[in-house]
Amino acid sequence: MAVDIYSYPSCSTCKKAEKWLEEQGVSFTRHHIVESPPSAAELKKLHQISDYPIQKFFNTSGKKYRELGLKDKVKDAENEELYDILASDGMLIKRPIVTDGNLVTLGFKEALFEETWKQ
Repeated sequence: MAVDIYSYPSCSTCKKAEKWLEEQGVSFTRHHIVESPPSAAELKKLHQISDYPIQKFFNTSGKKYRELGLKDKVKDAENEELYDILASDGMLIKRPIVTDGNLVTLGFKEALFEETWKQ
């Protein structure tokens, strides 16, 4: 199995996820979520194939999220606008995002990774 992981090199959660994938023998292609954030179209696709509400794609604990006052905006905005907001800055996106094109996980929870990505 090969997956894509959208991560940030200094993110400890991303490092844990990558380590887990390596230990399980899951090959992955790393995408730097800040230098090359997924486009609005890519985020739309990830959202559509996931079981997550679009609000879960936001890094709500991030400084940028608070600075932009997105808490209220995220509740009321249309999905298309939210995809554009997310694509505008990789620091706004919950990380890591892992996908094989059919499944998507957000963040790192070992039990979820066991269930989703264990070969």
